Amino acid sequence: MYSSEFKYVVIMAYKNDDYTVQELCLKYHINETTLRRWVERYEAEGIGRLEDSKTWKKYSKELKEAAVLDYLSGDYTYKEVVRKYHIWSDSVLNRWINTYNSHRELKDMGKGRIRSMTNGRKTT
Repeated sequence: MYSSEFKYVVIMAYKNDDYTVQELCLKYHINETTLRRWVERYEAEGIGRLEDSKTWKKYSKELKEAAVLDYLSGDYTYKEVVRKYHIWSDSVLNRWINTYNSHRELKDMGKGRIRSMTNGRKTT
């Protein structure tokens, strides 16, 4: 994991045109997709968005459905939906879309609800 300070330094080098994207990625041993995600998050919400989350972000069933329907309408791109609903990443939205398209229910992970583990086999 990278600190928010490190991410900020890399983003500023990118924004100041000190290096090309490829040069930055080679210099700091990061993936181009990772760099672009950092820049998007920084531009959308500032340096606070560069902090790695220590807990799972909880989304309501209504927000999930609205995000999925916005994307499936064709009016928004993945990135636009992620920004509009403050979703942590594209992969989160992708999971919701796959769940919705497989005709499974998008569940509410709001306050007071937790995931429980299924009972495994008993051993002695």
